[in-house]
This record gives sequence, C-alpha cells and structure tokens, in this order.
Amino acid sequence: MDEYTNRTPIRNWAEDDRPREKFLMKGRLSLSDAELLAILLVSGTRSESAVDLAKTVLMHARFNLAELSKMSISNLVAIRGIGQARAIAILAALELGRRRNESDVLTREKISRSRDAYEIFRSTMGDRPYEEFWIILLNRANKVLQKCNISEGGISGTVVDPKKIFKISLDHHASAIILGHNHPSGVVTPSEADERITKKICDAGALLDIAVLDHLIIGEDTFYSFADEGML
Repeated sequence: MDEYTNRTPIRNWAEDDRPREKFLMKGRLSLSDAELLAILLVSGTRSESAVDLAKTVLMHARFNLAELSKMSISNLVAIRGIGQARAIAILAALELGRRRNESDVLTREKISRSRDAYEIFRSTMGDRPYEEFWIILLNRANKVLQKCNISEGGISGTVVDPKKIFKISLDHHASAIILGHNHPSGVVTPSEADERITKKICDAGALLDIAVLDHLIIGEDTFYSFADEGML
C-alpha cells in the first residue's frame, strides 16, 4: 500500500508529461513506446500508472515491438493489470501497424497545369445546380493531398471564409492550395466578388507561407483560370 500512496497519478503530472497531452502538444514522435502504449491502456492499476504498466508489458516483450506483436492474448493477460480488453487493444493496434506496412503507398495525383485541377473540380461540381467552393490541398511537390468542400450556396453565389480554408490547409500540412468554384450559369467570367475573395485569400496565404497557385471557375465544359489569365 505504501507504493500506491507514494505514486503520483498521471493526472497530477505536469501537463506536457502526460502521454495524451504530450501527443497533442508535441506530436506523436515525441512519445516513447511506453507512452504510446499507455495511451492504449487508458489507465494503470492501483500500484502502477499507465506508463509504468506499459513499461512492464514491454519488459515482458524484451522492449521489442516485434516480440510484443507475437504475444498471444493469454500471454498478455498473464501480466498483472492486463485484462482481456487491454490485451485485445494492444494486439489490434500492432496488427494495424503491420497492415499499414504491407499497404501500397497511394500514388498521389500531381498538378502541373490548370487543366489538371479543372479535371478534379469538374468531377466534383461541374454539373451542380448551385454554387460550391472547393480547395485542392497540395504538398511541396504539387501532389494532391486532399480536396475539401468549403461552402455551398445558391444559384448565384456562396459565402467563403478564408479562416476555414487556412485552418484546413494547416491541419493537413499543405504547402499550397488551388481554389475552385462553379458557376451554374455556365458563364465562367469572374465577377468582382470573385476577384476580391481571390485577392483576400492570396494575401492571407502569403502571410502563412501557403501558396495559392490558382483559382478556377468551373463551367459545364469549360473553365477560367486566374493563373493562366495573369490575375493572381
């Protein structure tokens, strides 16, 4: 009982030393194997913190994750503090890691000209009866990370919030973005409002070091590129 009394619970640790908080504040790479395992365990026992319990589990696997993945549920539940649910959680996480290593790396589409972006936007909103605003997120090699819907509006317009655009861009670690919206009328000539929002987003991107490479207006079978027309 003295051991329990003298142990400092994780909830009383400094915030940046707690595994979950450390993960949020410093990123996953900052955590040790024991700290990552402790997050899976959720809590410890009366005599051990979650991190201490994780270290005990790793000790049984000779501090080797490959050896840990070979352990059976019965091997794990033999460790004090590890019940069946925790054993399953540990082995499920390791199995996901194994499958991830076996998965083929997705080939990302590279944007090298405005028509490449047009093809992506057209498949998303080329025939929509109302206006939508989308962005394509790119890495430093101009390969597509993701496309995201920013807003939906009516026949004649939609509201665009630059803060939402750059929050999404930062969350996905994008180095550049391409803007796109459709004109249900089929007329792709930019309006004054289109020009204003484009400049506003470009200026914000310059401050955040996220390049706005283009803004496309999508019609049924054609498009307008701000970059091609020298409007950026």
